[in-house]
Amino acid sequence: MNDTVIVGVDGSPSSLAAVDVAADEARLRGAGLRIVHAFSRPTDLDPMIHGVLAQAEQRAHDRAPGLEIARTVAPGETLTVLSSESRHATLAVVGERGRSGFGNLLLGSTVVQLAAHGHCPLLVVRGRPAPRGPLLLAVDGSPAGNAAAGFAFAEAALRGVPLVAMHVWNTWSEPTPYEGPADPLNVVVDLDRLRERHQRLLEEAVAPWRDGRPEVSVELRLERARVRHALLDATRDAQLVVTGARGHGGFTGMLLGSVSQALLYHAGCPVTVVRGTE
Repeated sequence: MNDTVIVGVDGSPSSLAAVDVAADEARLRGAGLRIVHAFSRPTDLDPMIHGVLAQAEQRAHDRAPGLEIARTVAPGETLTVLSSESRHATLAVVGERGRSGFGNLLLGSTVVQLAAHGHCPLLVVRGRPAPRGPLLLAVDGSPAGNAAAGFAFAEAALRGVPLVAMHVWNTWSEPTPYEGPADPLNVVVDLDRLRERHQRLLEEAVAPWRDGRPEVSVELRLERARVRHALLDATRDAQLVVTGARGHGGFTGMLLGSVSQALLYHAGCPVTVVRGTE
């Protein structure tokens, strides 16, 4: 994988904000930045887009002076172009909203498909990041979640910020059989044993990475709550949330786990989705 950060640009305020984030990420990594624009029809490639790309490039230079910057203008649908470019990138960055092409990513399935099938982690710039907040890692114990943990530790080290590894659980997601209306699930199951098991899951998720990143301050946060609600609430105080591309035990036909999709659509800060190797 090349040391290149790519960013999708269409001239919208959202995509220009993504350029700022992508420039920061490239600078942190000592990587180059590639500004990418896709067009589906020749008429879409008018002189205005060259001005847009020039504006984006100047913005990146102002944000990170000395950054190596290249441009790619390619024919094709947004997903096809970005997916192809992601083969040669360490990180892809897109904005939450736009005009066309890269625009309206979150209004359809493009960003979900790119997060699920792209060849590098995808950072979606959305919400209002807390500049002094921690990096939030959503832990679920899945293979994709393990890959996300590695990315989160590296990103926290690059940014010089603490990491909050958060695992949310509840009895309704447990495989314990329900014995009837007279036996509420919180009576049937052993809550203390469940809590201990989820605590171990959380500890084991960060253990492979913690020793290798001693400079990263780590807080383990275990909550019994509704998973999506608790994680979305935690994103309000974070500068970035990192999640795996597929949750543990999700529907096999889903491109992303439901928690990952909820974060992409509703998180209060930027979201990075990391694919596992499963």
